[in-house]
Amino acid sequence: MTLRAADAAERAMEGVAGGIVVVDNDSGDGSFERMRDALKDRPRFRVVQSGRNGGFGAGNNVGIRLGLPDGSRPDYVYILNSDAFPAPDAIRLLLDYLQRHPTVGIAGSYIHGPDGEPHVTCFRFPSVASEFEGAARTGPISRLLAGRSVAIGVPDATGPVDWLAGASMMIRDVVLREIGDFDETFFLYFEETDLCRRAAEAGWPTHFVRESRVEHIGSVSTGMKTWKRVPGYWFDSRWYYFRKSGGTPRAVAATIAHLAGGLILQVRRLAQPKIPAGPPHFLRDLSGHAARQLVGSGKARP
Repeated sequence: MTLRAADAAERAMEGVAGGIVVVDNDSGDGSFERMRDALKDRPRFRVVQSGRNGGFGAGNNVGIRLGLPDGSRPDYVYILNSDAFPAPDAIRLLLDYLQRHPTVGIAGSYIHGPDGEPHVTCFRFPSVASEFEGAARTGPISRLLAGRSVAIGVPDATGPVDWLAGASMMIRDVVLREIGDFDETFFLYFEETDLCRRAAEAGWPTHFVRESRVEHIGSVSTGMKTWKRVPGYWFDSRWYYFRKSGGTPRAVAATIAHLAGGLILQVRRLAQPKIPAGPPHFLRDLSGHAARQLVGSGKARP
């Protein structure tokens, strides 16, 4: 699948100067060797081994820091998931947009599935209110907090959003030099949220570019669609995001808000059992994770 994504990226890079770095995040299953051999005679490509599975941000940072084939830094960095396939003009459209809008720091694509159905990849920054609304999933609460919900659907037109999923994202190098690369404390999830938040705070907004289309299968690497229980790294990333953006009090408030919303949902389910319950043991895992963080036994990611 990564080779298929690489082929699509190469087609979409026609007429665009630059190189393509494929980073193997220490897969250990022969993938690195297969990709290296498959791409060795194609001058656009470098296939590199990260040496450790540090997660999404750490893997991308390996490619970002390598820069162009001659070792220089590019003017723009494009991030593409290994399960995402840009249309032939998708990368050029992002590049053109950033060149036409010099005050925009990050641009992301319209993402759709293999069936053409749009994926929701445009969001507001998480907040205490959004945690309550998202957990409660209750009509009056959602209507009251409609402007605080994290997901904003699929915008009808190109324009500003708080943050975008990192499946197809172009970033000005000047932004990365100003705010830094992906924060590698996030193993997986919230890392692009954090990057867009830091960019926004530095005066570099993020825009959604509707015309740039990318097919995305989704959850291939993480298996999220088949999770029987939310993994610990998701809780680690969520707590770290709130703590980084507002200190421990904000992380605690966000967790209390989520637990309160979750309890409201559970009460509703007593009367309406057909309402989806969400991941098994989620509220218990969320509260237990927060408790461990507060007593200092939570394991921080390297």
